[in-house]
Amino acid sequence: MSKKPLILGIESSCDETAASIITENEDGIPIVLSNIISSQVDVHKEFGGVVPELAARSHMEKIDLIVKKAINDSGHKIEEINAVASTAGPGLIVCLSVGLSFGKAFAASLNIPFIAVNHLEGHALSPKLNSNLNYPYLLLLISGGHSQFLNVQNLGKYKRLGTTIDDALGEAFDKTAKLLGIEFPGGPQIEILAKKGDPDRYNLPKPIINKGGCNLSFAGLKTAILKITKDIKTDQEKFDLAASFQKTVEKILYKKTKIAFIEFEKQITTKKKIFVVAGGVAANKNIRSMLNNLCKEKDYQSMFPPIEICGDNAAMIALVGLEKFKLKQFNDLDYPAKPRWSLDENAKFLKGAGVRL
Repeated sequence: MSKKPLILGIESSCDETAASIITENEDGIPIVLSNIISSQVDVHKEFGGVVPELAARSHMEKIDLIVKKAINDSGHKIEEINAVASTAGPGLIVCLSVGLSFGKAFAASLNIPFIAVNHLEGHALSPKLNSNLNYPYLLLLISGGHSQFLNVQNLGKYKRLGTTIDDALGEAFDKTAKLLGIEFPGGPQIEILAKKGDPDRYNLPKPIINKGGCNLSFAGLKTAILKITKDIKTDQEKFDLAASFQKTVEKILYKKTKIAFIEFEKQITTKKKIFVVAGGVAANKNIRSMLNNLCKEKDYQSMFPPIEICGDNAAMIALVGLEKFKLKQFNDLDYPAKPRWSLDENAKFLKGAGVRL
């Protein structure tokens, strides 16, 4: 038995099959002993997006090998693991079920605690993997499926300040990339193309920029991109549109983050103001730079997880498991998969036609 908790994390909410082993040092700082991620890019590339059934099948084929590799790479034995933490939601239910079922079976076979983890909570806590992060802090979670501002008050205690009313930012990046003819997953390539283009070439819309508080909208921006791409004939026009899209997104996030700062400050009493940016889009260097500058302007400490763990990974799931293990917050083995699972359970659902801001 390890002197410090040894936690196995499992992630299968979408198209990444991942497993990780983490522990902590004498000061309670997390230590990642292994973090294995198996991508399914080749599986979904020809379809231009994730196909749930194919993703689930790939998870089932790989998960045993991925977990074994995570344990072997950690330098520990299977019998030393103290708890299993699996993503239970949100995500694609056929994919969630694979990792969740495997984690439950693993925990049952060793007679150790099982911990169901909210995938978003993994992103929310991910900067703890490389920094001494204290509550409360303002979180901007920007990923393929989620875009929201949250007041992270404590483990399991969140207050949503704003969210997307339609597309997530990562989805907007991926759809723009697809319209520009970039293979899936194309979102990260937008930033590369943008460096070759003129960011002022196209005047793109900034939906709800002057209303809705710090809520976000990207559907109108995506529609504008669709219309423009129909008339694009040269590579330079593609580069210019990518640059214009990148600049427009930065302007939207700049304005909405300033509003989120104001809302966050109404809810806290601490003098130290911390701003955390997490999720796959947090790896975008231009967005990081812009938000870093905004934090300097508004006297916030900015924090980002390492770029390699901005996307979906199991280290962040194991981290939440570690935090919950220390508080003995365990779950029964009949815990269900939750395709929709908000961090702020009291927040209103703000997607679809007829949304009022």
